[in-house]
Amino acid sequence: MAMAGPLERLHEEAICSICLEYMSEPVSVDCGHNFCRGCIAKHCQEKGLWAGGPFACPQCRATCHRGNLRPNRQLANMVESVRQLGLRAGVPAGAPLCAAHHERLKLFCEEDGEAICVVCREALQHRPHTVCPIEEAAHVYKVGEALGTRRCHVQRRLGLAPFEASCLVCPLLTPIHFSFRKEAVKKKRERIVSEFGKLHRLLADEEKLLLQKLEEEEKQILLKISENLILLVEQKSSLDELILEIREKVQQPADGLLKVRLCRQPSLPWALGGGPSSGVGLPVDVTLDPDTAHPELTLSEDRKSVKRGGKKVLLSLFDNPKRFNTTPLVLGVQAFFSGRCYWEVQVGDKPEWGLGLCRESASRKGIVLFSPSNGYWVLRLQINGNYEALTSPVSLLNLSVRPRCIGIFLDYEAGEISFYNVTDRSHIYTFTDKFSGNLRPLFFPGALMGGKNAEPLVISWMRDTQGSGCIIL
Repeated sequence: MAMAGPLERLHEEAICSICLEYMSEPVSVDCGHNFCRGCIAKHCQEKGLWAGGPFACPQCRATCHRGNLRPNRQLANMVESVRQLGLRAGVPAGAPLCAAHHERLKLFCEEDGEAICVVCREALQHRPHTVCPIEEAAHVYKVGEALGTRRCHVQRRLGLAPFEASCLVCPLLTPIHFSFRKEAVKKKRERIVSEFGKLHRLLADEEKLLLQKLEEEEKQILLKISENLILLVEQKSSLDELILEIREKVQQPADGLLKVRLCRQPSLPWALGGGPSSGVGLPVDVTLDPDTAHPELTLSEDRKSVKRGGKKVLLSLFDNPKRFNTTPLVLGVQAFFSGRCYWEVQVGDKPEWGLGLCRESASRKGIVLFSPSNGYWVLRLQINGNYEALTSPVSLLNLSVRPRCIGIFLDYEAGEISFYNVTDRSHIYTFTDKFSGNLRPLFFPGALMGGKNAEPLVISWMRDTQGSGCIIL
């Protein structure tokens, strides 16, 4: 028996802790433990690990790398020797062995009612079953058999049962076995309750997450509905004004309607009077909006002129979201969404400038690209003396007389923005487009050019004869 301990340890060293069989092609991992090559590869595959990646040792949980697996040839030789010798450390002569694994039968499975070895205990067939040492099961069997025999003897003495061989009570029907079965059922019940509890918590978390997403979607939908409602109210107001305009036109005499029709021609904005500024109902008094002005621009105190550089007055904070932060531009305060309007700007002898309109929602941050597709309708004088309508591509213009004053005429419903040379009363260019939303006057004083372009852009003082900013004809 002195050799039982060493032989048992030798036998244990030859067993793979994953498959519990003799090792096949044993390999060593980083921590020093050994496993079958196939077993450790399957372990890594089940964990979803890639070739060469880290994994936890199945025996000690140490971090190892699949690329560092080393064949252990000495262990392979030892395993083969143990297999050939059939060593069974600590197994008495004549002791019953497991038919499947040739191990000593040390355990008793209560569900299957049979003796099993330690390898069978880890198999899927017996893993969920209740097992106990075979010596304990044998003791229970003996006690149950004795109690059963005693019970039958008492019954026969009392005349309650005939004396038959079948009266020997099966040990599986003893009170002690019932207690074992009751404990097994209890454990199974606890396991079922635990698993379903996990499922319930998982479903509750999923329900909470979906409800949160639904709530966010509801908020976005309500916000969109609110925005659309505001837009509908604005459109309704515009339609109401248009209906009022039509009713007023219906009540006008025929000669008045003809005069209004003549005024719609882009080459005749002043057809109702002696000049561009004398058209009845057309002039608007435009003023500059300091909240939109680029920080390098200077506005006059009356907000009627703008120039590049100099002392900055009437400017709000630099980070105002309405302000142009890269291109030196400023907008007019007035916003036009219908009707026909006209104003004039003195450009003098400035070598560079730009005038026009832009959509209220057009981008004001970064480099501004002047084009109708971006919401900008601009006429510009280049430093090289070229006049351009900033279409896409740019339209080069030929002017016979250098303008010192530019007239700008907006016919919103007709989709026209016309520019005129007030100096010689000639038409320069007309943008044709389909407008939506508010349009605002735009002013670009140009580069400072070392003081050569210091002259400001000046808005001419014009008063609307009906006392409103924009007249709808």
